[in-house]
Amino acid sequence: MRKTLLAASLAILAAPLLPAIANAGPVESACLRSDRQQATRALCRCIDSVAQRTLTRSEQRRAASFFRDPQLAQDVRMSKSDRDNAFWARYRAFGEAAERSCS
Repeated sequence: MRKTLLAASLAILAAPLLPAIANAGPVESACLRSDRQQATRALCRCIDSVAQRTLTRSEQRRAASFFRDPQLAQDVRMSKSDRDNAFWARYRAFGEAAERSCS
């Protein structure tokens, strides 16, 4: 009985935190996991919000991968592929919008 009450109490106390965790997009999650000192929760959430408005979900995941491996960004930037060039243009627009909105 006590274990059930304890579990129920913890679930009730944790409930307000779940939406924030569940709503974290791939860019916010990658930003928070990065070792950058400036990566505060508020800044990462702002950047993710801009990503959600400017990039598709697939593009957000691709952009998030740049936090783990910056060389991937360089490879895309230098690519001769039309697909990569189109993504890079959208990624740059996202970066500029994030800089304006989140600074």
